[in-house]
Amino acid sequence: MMKFLTKNILWAVGIFFVIAILFSLAYKETKEPIQLTLDQVAIKINAGEVAKIAVNGDALNLELKNGDIGISKKEAEAGLTETLTNYGVSSEAMQQVSFTITEESGFKFWAAMLLPILLPILIIGAIFFFMFRQAKGGANQAFMFGKAKLKMFTPFKGTVSFDDVAGLKEAKQELMEVVDFLKNPKKYLEMGAKIPRGVLLLGAPGCGKTLLARAVAGQAGVPFFHISASEFVEMFVGVGASRTRDAFETAKRAAPSILFIDEIDAIGRERGAGVGGGHDEREQTLNQILVEMDGFDKDTNVIVLAATNRPDVLDAALLRAGRFDRRVMVDLPNMEDREAILQIHGRGKPLAKDVNLKQIAVRTPGFSGADLENIMNEAAILAARKSEKQIPQVDLYEAIEKVLLGPERKSKVFSQKEREITAYHEAGHALVGSSLKDADPVHKISVIARGHAGGYTLKLPMEETFLKTRKQFLAEMATLFGGYVAERLMFGDSSTGASNDLSRASEMARKLVTKYGMSEKLGPQTFGKAQELVFLGKEIGHEKNYSEKTAADIDAEVKYYIDQSYQTAKKVLSSQKASLEKIAKRLIEKETIEKEEFDAMLKELKIKKA
Repeated sequence: MMKFLTKNILWAVGIFFVIAILFSLAYKETKEPIQLTLDQVAIKINAGEVAKIAVNGDALNLELKNGDIGISKKEAEAGLTETLTNYGVSSEAMQQVSFTITEESGFKFWAAMLLPILLPILIIGAIFFFMFRQAKGGANQAFMFGKAKLKMFTPFKGTVSFDDVAGLKEAKQELMEVVDFLKNPKKYLEMGAKIPRGVLLLGAPGCGKTLLARAVAGQAGVPFFHISASEFVEMFVGVGASRTRDAFETAKRAAPSILFIDEIDAIGRERGAGVGGGHDEREQTLNQILVEMDGFDKDTNVIVLAATNRPDVLDAALLRAGRFDRRVMVDLPNMEDREAILQIHGRGKPLAKDVNLKQIAVRTPGFSGADLENIMNEAAILAARKSEKQIPQVDLYEAIEKVLLGPERKSKVFSQKEREITAYHEAGHALVGSSLKDADPVHKISVIARGHAGGYTLKLPMEETFLKTRKQFLAEMATLFGGYVAERLMFGDSSTGASNDLSRASEMARKLVTKYGMSEKLGPQTFGKAQELVFLGKEIGHEKNYSEKTAADIDAEVKYYIDQSYQTAKKVLSSQKASLEKIAKRLIEKETIEKEEFDAMLKELKIKKA
């Protein structure tokens, strides 16, 4: 209340200040009227100095010919002409004066009497009115605190439908069945089928979970309510459960309907893992959701649609049958899907005739739909920056690298020695990768700094793969050591530029031994168990479920694979030292080598995969 009072007092002072300024600006200085007696008026009329006389009751307002204003007062009982005649004014002199007679207004009289009293009262009343109205609004907000901030989807022109979602055929089929069940429940009920209570969309960030939900909203002929899971929880105990009840009651009143909860892991995390125990507000909210989805009331015609990218932290009770009956996997798009997604995001953009979206799809394995949309947007920005009328293929390639590694940093000045080290480092990566059968082909080499990298070698697989073999791991590790070995071979020393490569190779070797069971010495078994705080959703360490001797064996095996990869890279580069120098010199000269040019160099140098 004190906050509202202070706020309104400040507003009142501000309003008075503005009014005072406006009045001061509007005020114009005027001459004071001359007070005249009746005999003075008579003298001036006889002298021909009076131009006009306005009679208002007993008051006389005179306008003199020299521009002055005079005021006087006549006798109450007599008329003006009679009074002037008695004061010796001739009829000829009176004829030279313009007389006007106005009746005195009753409104003006009362306004003049009451306005000075009423105006302050009205202003103070208005201030108190606004104060109490805001205080009432604050009280209403307190009563509305337990209401869910549900938003109802309203179809409009340009609404997203399943036609705007490329790929994800199985996911669209599952969701289309849900929409059809709500539109035509009779054909399912005749077969004894029950409506699914909940559908959970699972997938990595940017894969299109929310986009699918929008498509469901566009396709459904039923009310579609959506809310973020984080909007349920407040710092006050019981508010989350109250908002959950309100959300489900709103959806039930509009049944058949769909309730979409985005990022459900914000309230659906495993119970008992966070701070606060059973009194945690988030856990109470989750308990209420569990009851609403499968409590005693089983006749509701509401489907709950939810999305998350962390299914591993969700509570088991939330995932059991009868609650989220269906789990729809939203995978990263394959090459065909990526091309279709690029075509969708290319709508409305002036693409040049040389643009080949299939080539862009080939260069973007592992990219999500959001990443691909970002690529098309970045390419449009690059083209606009260059004042081009269309988006060429080269800008799309540039956009891929910008999304992957960051923008070019041509302003970062390297010394000649650093340029040579970077060129030989990247040439080492490219040459080792091109010489090993199980390594991915090289698409581009550059010594232009991007992000934190002084240079980069872009390697991409020939086709989509979902599995990785032991030989592929070893080939990738050897390729990572290519830059380090090239520096040692050509300069007899190593630089900090290889630190990230060594870190990745070491991590890969440890996973190969402990996680994937690919060690020949230790056999097909895994070691260690990840420990994570569920309420944080982060891995904080590994539980050691093996002996100290086994730990020593693991370390020895990891070192064996690292040494093996290092020796492989050293063998390739030592035997191809002349080729390494040619590739590095070409890089120093041109800064960037594209796939076609690099393949021609490999053919010229007679380098084949072993």
